[in-house]
Amino acid sequence: MTHPQPIADIARSIGIPDEALLRYGHDKAKVDLDWLASLPPRRTRLVLVTAMSPTPAGEGKTTTSIGLADGLRALGEEAVLALREPSMGPVFGMKGGATGGGRARLLPEDDINLHFTGDFAAIAAANNLLAALVDNHIHHGNALDIDPRSIEIRRAIDVNDRSLRHIVTSLGGRSNGVLAETGFDITAASQIMAVLCLAESRDDLRERLSRIVVGERYDGGEVTAAELSAAGALTAILKDALAPNLVQTLEGTPAFVHGGPFANIAHGCNSVLATRAALATGTITITEAGFGADLGAEKFIDILCRQSGLRPDLSVVVATVRALKYHGGVPVRDVAAENVEALRAGASNLLRHVENLKDVFGQNVLVALNAFDTDTPAELQAVADLLEPLGVRAVTSTHFTDGGAGSIDLARAVLADLEKPSETTFCYPEDVSLAEKAHLVATRVYRAGAVSWSKGARRKLRGLEERGYGRLPICIAKSPYSFAAEKLMGAPSGHTLPITDVRLSAGAGFVVLIAGSVMTMPGLPAQPNAVDIDVADGVLTGLQ
Repeated sequence: MTHPQPIADIARSIGIPDEALLRYGHDKAKVDLDWLASLPPRRTRLVLVTAMSPTPAGEGKTTTSIGLADGLRALGEEAVLALREPSMGPVFGMKGGATGGGRARLLPEDDINLHFTGDFAAIAAANNLLAALVDNHIHHGNALDIDPRSIEIRRAIDVNDRSLRHIVTSLGGRSNGVLAETGFDITAASQIMAVLCLAESRDDLRERLSRIVVGERYDGGEVTAAELSAAGALTAILKDALAPNLVQTLEGTPAFVHGGPFANIAHGCNSVLATRAALATGTITITEAGFGADLGAEKFIDILCRQSGLRPDLSVVVATVRALKYHGGVPVRDVAAENVEALRAGASNLLRHVENLKDVFGQNVLVALNAFDTDTPAELQAVADLLEPLGVRAVTSTHFTDGGAGSIDLARAVLADLEKPSETTFCYPEDVSLAEKAHLVATRVYRAGAVSWSKGARRKLRGLEERGYGRLPICIAKSPYSFAAEKLMGAPSGHTLPITDVRLSAGAGFVVLIAGSVMTMPGLPAQPNAVDIDVADGVLTGLQ
């Protein structure tokens, strides 16, 4: 078992004094918001780590982010990480933990993968209090004249549970409330998670919570959390959760881990405050966005960058030879065998992501090849040859087995490419309609031929435009495994993006568009990871 350094030592290494720490044991802490706000601006650089479309063969985006930061520190750079917190849904479901792996991982990994500092519990509690306040208001006379059919606040829990997707509440008579159809989202997909991730201060948090729209009146007017006098209590629940968490990598690199994952069903970025903390305490910040660049990087730029003013200086796209062969039609069981022809076919997926980052988002791009022992020289050369016409380099990194020492070449390439920083552009302007924003993301990023709308989605979209929300950015929830709403390998084009539902996240400042059959509450697989997890002699076992 690896023992991390005392968190106070990690904090001091980046200038954080003991009095600015709220410790959770000896190896993790929150950093005081007032102290962070007092820091003067520094000349720092921001590196966004994203990836090709994920596959069962694995890509290792978080592992690469950690390895890159360790490699930069080994070269004498003051690199600091800003990463997302894992959700317990995948931990007990199919994906497992999200703290990296091998020699490139975070500590204390078991704590981070489970309850950590309680941020997810606080977010779920705040979300569910708001839902309870809405129901309670209706039960006690409904002075605001809320139409129960219009309630937009769903419950949240950090567990995969398909049985909670669609439920009926308040069974058992009038004393138990007003009968209503509703459902649960996994906590990372809740609006309050996005509110916390995008808030810049306590005051901003409270203002965002105040403007959450909980439903509509019978006359069509909207009802906000402020009108329920809910914002104060929600802020109280979240006041500690808002502060970024500080941990470390296996090699002692400082890491701010704060905010939720799931760029397929949420905006999927770590908190703005964590990124600003890393920028204020280091000279290079490594952050990541969830799933492929079509989801995580698009939302990082079109939502987070637009709202916060942050801009990445460089985007690193993580790929593996194995994943490229999978996109070329090779089954998972055979991806270890050399197959240059399949790799070339599957590389269309990687090339599409690289082209989008360069042409749509104005990014300077570097490809990080997360190495496996089975990669062959011919396959590695094929990747380099395919990227050459785009003016993009592919750098192999062995951080999983060798830690920071294995990512020195990648770190040097990052430093070289930072000499020509990106000039970030957005996929769409804010002054076009929500429907046009969806069309632009679908056609420019997903390379779809058209967007289709269900009757309900079109009606909701029209209502949001009429209520003045047309200038908000959009957050498309779709399959993470393809550029399409269904699982199409490689780089499909000409497909139709079907929008089946529309949800307003007024507090977060965006509109969610549900594409296809994607669910905001995942289910457990036939053999969930939970059945292998146990505690033996006080030691956690079976956590992947």
